[in-house]
Amino acid sequence: MAALARFPVKSMAGERLHDVEVLPQGIVGDRAFALIDAATGRVASAKSVKMFPGLLDCQAQYVEPPRSGRDLPPVRITLPGGTTVQSDSPDVERRLSAHFRRDVRLARSAPNDFTIDQYHPDIEHADPAGYRNTTVEQKLGAAFFASIGAPSPVPVGAFFDLFPLSVITTSTIAFLTARRSESRFDPRRFRMNIVLNTSESGCVENGWVGGGVAIGDAARLRIAMSDPRCVMTTLAQGDLPDDPNVLRTLVEHNRLAVGAAGLFPCAGVYAVVKTPGAVAIGDRVVLA
Repeated sequence: MAALARFPVKSMAGERLHDVEVLPQGIVGDRAFALIDAATGRVASAKSVKMFPGLLDCQAQYVEPPRSGRDLPPVRITLPGGTTVQSDSPDVERRLSAHFRRDVRLARSAPNDFTIDQYHPDIEHADPAGYRNTTVEQKLGAAFFASIGAPSPVPVGAFFDLFPLSVITTSTIAFLTARRSESRFDPRRFRMNIVLNTSESGCVENGWVGGGVAIGDAARLRIAMSDPRCVMTTLAQGDLPDDPNVLRTLVEHNRLAVGAAGLFPCAGVYAVVKTPGAVAIGDRVVLA
């Protein structure tokens, strides 16, 4: 295993990990917090590029490692420019609202009708519904599955988009880089929990859907579906520039059928945890 990441606050930059507990709910502490827009009641997302620009440039890290079965420790949020505020500070919402110039609250649970404002860039075939250069309301998490009449792999109140865990391979990163070398297909663009070292060529995890992956001595995952990608992959963050060609490359070279919803540009896969366990960088990974 090449890399592990956790994102304490939805759509903010997260933290790299050496080892972590993986539970049926995902990595302990992942996407545990999010901002809620007070005016709309919707969850703030970097996909809402016009309302929350620069959300990815905020860094969220736990003040100490969270542990299963215990209350989560506070999250330290570092704003662009270096000022910090903790999730347990009495003025955290005032300071975050001042930064984003919108009234927001820092929440630990998603609304039952978990909805974001999602911007669709002007890229042909990036969205099977044909949305281009427009913002639409998008249900996520348990609310999305309720809207289509399907059982949800995540509980009501969770801030995950669709599934509790995401995986990408180094083969996919290399494949995309070879197709458009002037773009930077840095794993940070894809916000994956797990990056796996693989030696095969191509987007090898495309073929894992429906199968399983064993990591280390205990953890076992079931690969649920390919991961549809959106405008977030193109956004500037840290030293990565804004680059619409990242999404264009996926449209051109890895557009896949996702259920009955149509063809989506994809990179990586979503997973559910079949057997919980501790995982660490360097763990052996096998298809199971």
